[in-house]
Amino acid sequence: MTEDAIQQAVSYAESRQDAHMDGFMELLRIPSVSTDPAYKEDLERCAGWIVTELDKLGFEKAAAMPTEGHPIVYAEWLKAGDDKPTVLVYAHYDVQPVDPLELWDTPPFEPTIRDGKLFARGVIDDKCGVYINLKAFESIMATSDGMLPVNIKILFEGEEESGSPSVEPFIMEHKELLAADFMLICDAGSAPGEPRMFYTARGIIGANVTITGPIDYDIHSGVGGGMVINPLHVAGKMIAGLHHADGSVAIPGWFDDVKLPDEAERQVMIASNDAFRAMVEERYDVSDTTWGEETEPVAYIRATALPTAEVNGMWGGYQGHGGKTIIPRQAAFKITFRTVPDQDPEKLQQLFVDYIRGFETNGIKTAVVFEQGSWAVQLMRDEPPVQAIHKAFEATWGQRATMYRQGGSVPIMSVFQRALGMPIATLGFAVGAQAHAPNEYYELDWFFTNLKTAIHFYHYLPEEMANGA
Repeated sequence: MTEDAIQQAVSYAESRQDAHMDGFMELLRIPSVSTDPAYKEDLERCAGWIVTELDKLGFEKAAAMPTEGHPIVYAEWLKAGDDKPTVLVYAHYDVQPVDPLELWDTPPFEPTIRDGKLFARGVIDDKCGVYINLKAFESIMATSDGMLPVNIKILFEGEEESGSPSVEPFIMEHKELLAADFMLICDAGSAPGEPRMFYTARGIIGANVTITGPIDYDIHSGVGGGMVINPLHVAGKMIAGLHHADGSVAIPGWFDDVKLPDEAERQVMIASNDAFRAMVEERYDVSDTTWGEETEPVAYIRATALPTAEVNGMWGGYQGHGGKTIIPRQAAFKITFRTVPDQDPEKLQQLFVDYIRGFETNGIKTAVVFEQGSWAVQLMRDEPPVQAIHKAFEATWGQRATMYRQGGSVPIMSVFQRALGMPIATLGFAVGAQAHAPNEYYELDWFFTNLKTAIHFYHYLPEEMANGA
């Protein structure tokens, strides 16, 4: 019965490919740039467009709910029954700025198809996540008397590209409204021919460190040299002491709460190591010695499963033309730490402050100012929703998803996880490149494949959840 229902929905989607692409282009034409106040009305228009589509589908409570920033689109369809799972589906309708505009081959908000690619700002990040879900719901409901196999709640935000400042207050105010069995984040993607799914993302802590010398002005190096402590030298010692010889973080206590991958996860990482290596070598000139033995994916573990410390910038003293013989009064550097699950950012911040204060000798003063950061997140890896995603990929892509750890950070996920306390899975529909850059594009061969994947997933989910109960 499930396979018959899937085939009917897939046939519906296939018969309307032109209409679906026209609708996608209509959404892409709305310049919903969240970081620029000049586009405020366009973001409201975009949210309204999505609400209209949800109304047409028969979702209830569909609304562009106001926030301090741009609207959050909420809607729900809860007619599948109490015995069926409820999924909170997340994507974002806002997009990055288009600058530099002169590097676009075609206007960013005039979607253009060429060479099998659809070019437009937001096409992979993340309007595909919004639109493919809408069309999956339409395809299923149009062929099943307006019904869905699971209960759905929608949360489509309009500020992801500007840091999601309104999301956490919205969640805290509407926890009961957003309650679900799990959250499905549709803001990720795959490579052509290789579906992918990440199951952890590291957290991030940013800090600005300032070192001030014992005298509140620059000193003549011929007078004070050899006697007065140079803040730049202190900064250099601080930075040099951050790492052990093997590159791991050397701050005392930094690894106290780090849990290395267990054997089951190590096997997953080993299976994914070739794909990770190919991705990295495509982007960077990395020596083979970085990778270690094939059965021990050292670089993959370092890049995704261990905490890191990276200095992002350093300054102080004279920067002009020629020389200037001084001991500068002040030096500074910026640093970011990537953290892993089970590490508490507040504890790590204190460890870093203690490390920096250890250099306060002979009149040296230090100051550390932290930027907004995020916790690391541990997503579902083997649970029933993930199995449903694998099954959907097998049916439409011909293979299970490659599972991987995300070395970067996804702050919005930590907000959701900590505020809502619900498990999270990712199902990304982006297949393309150049998000945030000129000529962002989607590989069209995979657009309708992903629509079919979504249809399969929502149909497979109830059975997998029941089997895993």
